Amino acid sequence: MEARDALRATAAVAGRAATLKACGIAAVLFVVGLLVLGLIGATTIKPAAADSCGGRGTPGTDLEDLEDGKPSGGPSRAEQKTNAKIIDKVAASGGLSGRATLIGLMVALQESSLLNLDYGHADSIGLFQQRPSQGWGTREQIMRPKYAASMFYFGDDDGDPRGLTDVPQWESKDVRTLVREVQRPDASTLDLYVVQESLARQIADQAGINLDRKGTATAAPISETGNPGPPVGDADRPQSPEECYPDTDGKDGAPGNPFYDGNSSWPASVKNPRSAEDAIRWARREAETGSKQWLWWCLRFVAAAYGRKSAGTRFAIDHYRSMPEQMKHDGDRNPPPGALMYWDTGSEAGHVALYLGNGKIASNDIKRAGYIDVVDATDIETKWGSTYLGWAPPYFPRGG
Repeated sequence: MEARDALRATAAVAGRAATLKACGIAAVLFVVGLLVLGLIGATTIKPAAADSCGGRGTPGTDLEDLEDGKPSGGPSRAEQKTNAKIIDKVAASGGLSGRATLIGLMVALQESSLLNLDYGHADSIGLFQQRPSQGWGTREQIMRPKYAASMFYFGDDDGDPRGLTDVPQWESKDVRTLVREVQRPDASTLDLYVVQESLARQIADQAGINLDRKGTATAAPISETGNPGPPVGDADRPQSPEECYPDTDGKDGAPGNPFYDGNSSWPASVKNPRSAEDAIRWARREAETGSKQWLWWCLRFVAAAYGRKSAGTRFAIDHYRSMPEQMKHDGDRNPPPGALMYWDTGSEAGHVALYLGNGKIASNDIKRAGYIDVVDATDIETKWGSTYLGWAPPYFPRGG
């Protein structure tokens, strides 16, 4: 658990979600490899703009229960809820607060997508990707979720490795500090644990877990910024979607409203190896027969759909921001087929997908981690909790 390199990032989420997919999170974790491959442009990393509306989630780990009971290439939400209940039961039986449960869920989501994985970086396994070689227990023990959760909270009897409650005044410390003390990941990945909160709360709610439960030890919790304040993420809640996105004629407005086909044409400066029609055909074919190669790589996918080797920009959200103003259609829910659609996911990465027409998009990770699927364009809002930014033509001025 000490160094989260590219192998860890790939292995820990292969076959399930991960994230932060947060397309740009992959760029952070894979930066060295991407530089070698020439996939990163010269643009500066920018944080996602704060938005007063919507409870944005984290792409890549927001999975649903399987409606027909058949595997879809990724795990079901039912498995996540089962593991969440185990984590909560361990915390509650130890007299810990609901905040402890929330922290445990956030850590497990980042480490394993809240799945009991039998693989990971080096010898990391289980919900919390604990390592037998580092004293967390035998492989058989760690693969038992109840044991793994108990070790996360209470550590070994001799204090090495230490658990959450071994950190002095843990109730009043922010999540980054606690993760650093217990999980000991690379410092550059600490923020990835924090952005799992929205999904952790959603799963807890679905599992009937009370995150407001009081523990036997009380302390004034602090906010994620380290300043005195409410518990994790309980700072001023955003306005409701209805307040932020007033519904008009059904063609724009509130998140979840349908998307309709527009008929805008591309500017003459938009030139790609493939036409919009060919890009759509390629994307549909990739959804039908493609391999699991698109984990967290939404921007690379849409560039590939148009026949390019790279987009020339690091993050999806930066790609939208760098568009010429006349090409950006902020909040417009009438994209023409072939357009690129963008969402703010609450991370610095954002998300982009290819609009196919009739309200459908080709997107990675929404149904199956790493695969492309054809889904409703509204799924990015309703299932990931992301904020729709708008659409733009397939313009890659620095693309390869």
